[in-house]
Amino acid sequence: MTTERVERRLAAILAADVAGYSRLMGADEEGTLARLKAVRKALVDPIIASHRGRIVKTTGDGMLVEFASAVDAVRGALEVQRSMVDQNVSVPQDQCIEFRIGIHVGDIIIDDNDIFGDGVNVAARLEGIAEAGGVCISDDTYRQVRGKAEIACDDLGLQTLKNIKEPMRAWRLQVGIDGQKARSIHSVLETSQPQTLALPDKPSIAVLPFQNMSGDPEQEYFADGVVEDIITALSRFKSLFVIARNSSFTYKGKAVDIKQVGRELGVQYVLEGSVRKSGNRVRITGQLIDAENGAHIWADKFDGNLEDVFDLQDSITSSTVGAIAPKLQASEFERLKRKPTENSSAYDMYLRGLAQMYQFKRESLEKAIEFFDEAIALDPEFASPCAAKIFTIAARQTFGWGLATPEEKTRVNTLGRRAAELDKDDAIALTYAGYALVLVCHDVDDGAELIERAVVANPNLAIAWTYRGYTNVVLGRPNEAIEDFKKALRLSPLDPLDFATQNGLAQACFFAGEYSEGLKWARSAIRANSNWPISRLSAMICYAKLGQLDEARNAGRIAMEMDPARRISALRRLFPLRREQDYAKLVEAYRLGGIPE
Repeated sequence: MTTERVERRLAAILAADVAGYSRLMGADEEGTLARLKAVRKALVDPIIASHRGRIVKTTGDGMLVEFASAVDAVRGALEVQRSMVDQNVSVPQDQCIEFRIGIHVGDIIIDDNDIFGDGVNVAARLEGIAEAGGVCISDDTYRQVRGKAEIACDDLGLQTLKNIKEPMRAWRLQVGIDGQKARSIHSVLETSQPQTLALPDKPSIAVLPFQNMSGDPEQEYFADGVVEDIITALSRFKSLFVIARNSSFTYKGKAVDIKQVGRELGVQYVLEGSVRKSGNRVRITGQLIDAENGAHIWADKFDGNLEDVFDLQDSITSSTVGAIAPKLQASEFERLKRKPTENSSAYDMYLRGLAQMYQFKRESLEKAIEFFDEAIALDPEFASPCAAKIFTIAARQTFGWGLATPEEKTRVNTLGRRAAELDKDDAIALTYAGYALVLVCHDVDDGAELIERAVVANPNLAIAWTYRGYTNVVLGRPNEAIEDFKKALRLSPLDPLDFATQNGLAQACFFAGEYSEGLKWARSAIRANSNWPISRLSAMICYAKLGQLDEARNAGRIAMEMDPARRISALRRLFPLRREQDYAKLVEAYRLGGIPE
């Protein structure tokens, strides 16, 4: 008997398919096939070839590719996904071609130019758990690519893959295009490859979400609220650089590498810990870590009653400040200590409201308002829920979920001024109140004054810089607005809501006459959140001024599909521009984009 020798080799295997292919084909068979062939010919196949990949076979919407190098496979996958996002910017959401990609390094069998074996099977299963527009890699692949400067991953832990005997650890590549995932600031700035953020010229820190040790998932809001207050307390120190809450919380629920956190956020120190709430008792533990070398600077636990929670937060803050900025005077810390309410029930309702507000969904915003109303009823002197309520009303309008009613406008006006008066140094309350006065009440001067006070009181508050930017756009100061928005992005480099800041940059560049730069930021905002029509409109107006009228009309058409009620006649109600020439310029661009009168 003769034994035929089987050819084997180690390879990196990439498996890809089109997310939602059956739905796309059901809606438009011929159009979907034409778009798939076009993107493969123009983008996918050339990118694979440029990274030395060999397309083994294609099956309908699927593709199997062999690479000699794991790094080549991962770099090729990243370039494909990023290129597809650019390709889809002007395509309606229900027609977008989006790939899912899985990559594994393993032993394969070669037979008549085809490949077989567990290496192929694992890649295919990883592709099956990847998100649309995402890339999932095996632990074997991760070991080959880790440490490469331009590649960052999120640990997905052990995954049970269909027809694979043992659970396998998997990783999700940070593609840099999804506004709902952690992304490096470099994708926001549209540079080709990520790099470590430079450290600020003063002590810098990020506070990660604390673990909820209460044994009750319902107490998650309380742990998050404790951390938010610690971030706020630290950020009031003007001699510190403090990363914003929204970026810190992108690490929630993940196993993190502190050194990687330091690189991604551009900070020297990281504070992490846990919260245990049992009845009326609270225990908060904290540990401060040097992100450069992983050394623990201090670790401690703080116990007390629920009524003592602000004192416990102050203890953590003072320990942290004393460790990283010992030259700060005790008098400065004493001046910044605050107890916003004596009513623990009001504080609890406020934290529940924040948990709903930060989901930024239509129904969650309504629930948030209910919690804030309860907090206000329990303590009418508590400024934070007053400001948070009117901010939620303004956010609802920003996201296109309805203009404020005349009654709500009156309420916003009253509550905004009351919040600012109740706590003249609360930067968050001042920002929320100022933003609502500008957007909802069109009281631009008073709103701008409150936001300016917020920036002075807390120069680390990213959201204050974002809304200072929007207010400067309204006031006709686009160059100042550009600097404000860039400051916000550095303070919150991984913010899931940074599409709003990027969109603000697009608008500021438009009014500054920097149309190409504005288009770049509008496209970045669309990549971060393709379902927000405002960014499509920002792209539209930049296209219009660049003379690219077909692209402008296409962007306008997509925006109108998302928001059919939008009209040029409503611009003054939505965007209270101070300078008449800015309004005329905007109207002209809207008309060129095909928005109805």
